[in-house]
Amino acid sequence: MKKQALAIGLGYLVLLGGRTGVAASEEQASLKIGMEITYPPFESYDENNNIVGSDPELARSIAAALGKTVEFVDTKFLNLINGLNSNKYDAIISGMYITEERKLQALVIPYAMTGSAILVTRGNKFQPQIPEELCGKKVGLEQGNSWLPKLQKLSQVYCLPNQKPAVTLSEYPSAPEATQALLSGNVEAQVEIAGAAHMISERTRGRVVISSKNLISPEVLGIFVKKGNDSTYAEISKALAQSRANGEYYEILKKYSLEPVSE
Repeated sequence: MKKQALAIGLGYLVLLGGRTGVAASEEQASLKIGMEITYPPFESYDENNNIVGSDPELARSIAAALGKTVEFVDTKFLNLINGLNSNKYDAIISGMYITEERKLQALVIPYAMTGSAILVTRGNKFQPQIPEELCGKKVGLEQGNSWLPKLQKLSQVYCLPNQKPAVTLSEYPSAPEATQALLSGNVEAQVEIAGAAHMISERTRGRVVISSKNLISPEVLGIFVKKGNDSTYAEISKALAQSRANGEYYEILKKYSLEPVSE
């Protein structure tokens, strides 16, 4: 993740080959993957500007099974599906939950299970362990985060009926910017995918901590392919099955504390 507080540089680095299209064919030498490369441990740049994390490793495993190289296209999370449908890449692998809305926008291949966590600043008296404790609080989220409608619903079905103030939600262009808002006191909590939340705590050297004790709302992460691009969908599905068969898939998930999903 980026921002000075997380020691990751903001940037819109696009690692592209010579092509502008992404038509899936046997002639294509590379598999283009869209992701926001500022979201550790799913994807980020290391100190040598290499792209690292669970999603790049999985993408490389899939590409190798296809006999291709992989190219990453760094894209803001909120714009990933638009980029997919504009043929900027073949697929999205970017710590993205499968939701009903996203299933209407793209073909989906489930690949891992994770959940969310609540973050606060160290030493804060406010230590929420469950979402219901966020009533009346200012909460920061990355734009496009699946928690926005959930917290809006929480306000309507729990907070207000129980004479509690609604959750005040602030969206930021990226997760690191939401963390910076937390550190600056502009929000009182941040909700983030668990793996990324642990990395945030590490990268801020404990200035931000996870207050929730249990995984919140376990959900499935997906690989997203443009609707109508059935050949690429079939290729990636087959390659993921091969990665499972040779054990690479399970090694990657174990390394990053993700849970496998059934085939």
